[in-house]
Amino acid sequence: MQNNVIDLIKLPFRKEKELYSSLRQVIGFYPRNIDYYKTALLHKSVARRNEKGKPVNNERLEFLGDAILDAVVGDIVFQHFPGKREGFLTNTRSKLVQRETLGKLAQEMGINELVLSNSRGQSHNSYMGGNAFEALVGAIYLDRGYDACMRFMKKRILSQMINIDKVAYKEVNFKSKLIEWTQKNRVKLEFRLISQDKDKQGSPIFNYQVMLEGVAGSSATGYSKKESQQKASKLTLEQLRKKPQFIDDVFAAKSNRTKMEEEPAMAVPKTDEPEDFIKVNGKAGEAGDAGKAGDSGKTGKTGKTGDSGKSGKTGDSGKAGDTGKPEKPASDPDDEFDLSDITAQEQSREDIIAAAEAAAFSGKEE
Repeated sequence: MQNNVIDLIKLPFRKEKELYSSLRQVIGFYPRNIDYYKTALLHKSVARRNEKGKPVNNERLEFLGDAILDAVVGDIVFQHFPGKREGFLTNTRSKLVQRETLGKLAQEMGINELVLSNSRGQSHNSYMGGNAFEALVGAIYLDRGYDACMRFMKKRILSQMINIDKVAYKEVNFKSKLIEWTQKNRVKLEFRLISQDKDKQGSPIFNYQVMLEGVAGSSATGYSKKESQQKASKLTLEQLRKKPQFIDDVFAAKSNRTKMEEEPAMAVPKTDEPEDFIKVNGKAGEAGDAGKAGDSGKTGKTGKTGDSGKSGKTGDSGKAGDTGKPEKPASDPDDEFDLSDITAQEQSREDIIAAAEAAAFSGKEE
């Protein structure tokens, strides 16, 4: 049965000598105990069991290698960036040991070609190379110790394949990615400040939470608002990718919001024109145009206003005649501009002089 399984697997090497030579090119030295490396390159898709019947694959070495990588890369980053704060060091280490980075390294180094796996499931496992990389680090640790892992990462990886400075200062803007996603899907986004505090050294610490349509996303802390929002955005993007219920809740909330916005906020106004602006006192008369008017008493009929000298019948407090001309108002004794004594008759020069002398003598007598 075991021989049939092996026949179905495409082996990347036929002899152990070829494996030694291939590992020498990958890790930079010859293995002492080849069994560790064989296990590191054995994917779980291959049904192998030991003498006790327990499955044998690279998962345990992957677990060990992950812990060793964190320690080794953390040590390297700490020494390479003196004076940098904890947040910067953590972020740089995360970029160096993330699955995508390890997967690219495994592809470039040829580790993927050495992994023993079921060829049918290999194309569906995008993390197979990165997992094998971690398992190899675990094998190196068991075979040669911590110092050998440090030399492997420094001389083989960081010196030849990765520029640690470019990785450290390369900003992956997860906040921009989240904003872009929300804008394309017309989802309402909010960064809510949960808390603001200080650590033991007095440095400020911010805790922000992502809200999508009022649905709580992930929250994260950082030494700045930007760092906190970046971390929260990254975690929220992972939620959207890995948790279908979360994205369903977001779009359900969006549907409720847009439905409420589409409903009319008030009744549609009527188009009837109100006619209550006409006030009628006493017996209603006929309303004319702008030239028609009644007085404060009874409203009578008024004629149309023509030029300044003509008017129709008016219904004022007295009665006007039918001459069409308004009555001459009684003169006001206090009116300084009474012009009734002005005559239009032509006067001679002698008349004008006589009138002036009479006025002058009259003033002296007073």
